[in-house]
Amino acid sequence: MNAKMFVFAAMATVALTANAEARDQIRIVGSSTVYPFATTVAENFGKTSGFKTPVVESTGSGGGFKLFCAGADENTPDVTNASRRVTAGEVAACAANGVKDITEIVIGYDGIVIANAKAGPKYALTKEQIFKAIAKTVPVDGKLVPNPYKKWSDVDPSLPAEAIVVFGPASNHGTRDALVELVMDEACPKFPEIKALSGDAKKVACDAVREDGAFIEVSEDYSLVMQKLQSQPHAVGVLTFSYLDQNGDKIKAATVDGQTATYENIASSKYPVSRPLYFYVKKSHVGVIPGIKEYIAEFTSEKAWGKNGYLASKGLIAMPDDQRKAEAAKGKDLSNLAL
Repeated sequence: MNAKMFVFAAMATVALTANAEARDQIRIVGSSTVYPFATTVAENFGKTSGFKTPVVESTGSGGGFKLFCAGADENTPDVTNASRRVTAGEVAACAANGVKDITEIVIGYDGIVIANAKAGPKYALTKEQIFKAIAKTVPVDGKLVPNPYKKWSDVDPSLPAEAIVVFGPASNHGTRDALVELVMDEACPKFPEIKALSGDAKKVACDAVREDGAFIEVSEDYSLVMQKLQSQPHAVGVLTFSYLDQNGDKIKAATVDGQTATYENIASSKYPVSRPLYFYVKKSHVGVIPGIKEYIAEFTSEKAWGKNGYLASKGLIAMPDDQRKAEAAKGKDLSNLAL
């Protein structure tokens, strides 16, 4: 065998070995909010498609993007779920690591709820009251000061005279980003002391949560928050509607700005703290890792995410008909993400 033939044979052997070792199971990471939906789809997909059931991990939205964007090789995830939209910085990090073609699909909607145990007091809150309860600095007598409020009744006399104990999502959760965007940033302009600020000073005043023990960060999934709420009925937790929907026998939600978190109110945008949910596909893995296109087709089918689909029973709020059709088309065509 001459040198050229030897090199060719060696390359062919390497290629065959690589193909033999290629993953035959989809790997999915990301949002703990989307996790139960993705897990349900994965289980149905595994039972009916002839492909292996995908492995789904709950890493938080931010953690999922880090894993997804770490590289394009087969050791990295194929799909990441998110309860917020990917940022330009995350897209740039993906591109820097060779992940340049990404498909984004909106799967439906969810609401963020302030919930406590059924045995606990009833809370009727406004965004401004939530801000005052959890922000690191708050306006008092015309000045921004470290949060002095110990009880909800300190925030507003109409609220229960209960200690402020809030179990909220850690910074790696998309739910934390949504809490900041949909509650804290919305409340900020209502306070003249904060409205007068600009740049980084305003962002810190709006977004920073208190660190004195009243807001307790939870980096694990929502089951830990549930345990805390059951043992501390006066405490509240920042959860998702889907989790409330599945555990309505144990917890109840506060109204926010006079609106109750229900399927109908979230679908119609009447409930003020709701957001879209997503998953992202690494296009370079399609055709390499078997079953990705088929998994997308399962998730975007009417039997799954439709108004009467099996994800509705898990708490997913279905998109309007025309939006579902548009998102399903993106999944079929693997359209490139456009920010």
